[in-house]
Amino acid sequence: MPATKQQIRQIIADNNLNSVADVYSLLRDSFKDILQELMEAELDASLGYEKNQKGDAATSNKRNGHSPKTLKSQYGEFQIDVPRDREG
Repeated sequence: MPATKQQIRQIIADNNLNSVADVYSLLRDSFKDILQELMEAELDASLGYEKNQKGDAATSNKRNGHSPKTLKSQYGEFQIDVPRDREG
């Protein structure tokens, strides 16, 4: 869903965007955060419970920390923490 002009103006004001470099930096950070949350949501769906909730006792598969990964994208290189589970 596209943002409205009012929402875009609010983002500009909230983030003090004054240059193309500022916009690029915001896009890069947002891209990283969105990817991180997508991976967390995927693991939530796979395990059947959200982080910090008690999992189903019928399964032995549980969360098992994160692995750092460096990604290369059109926004440059950045590091994300890929969530892991015990059964990989």
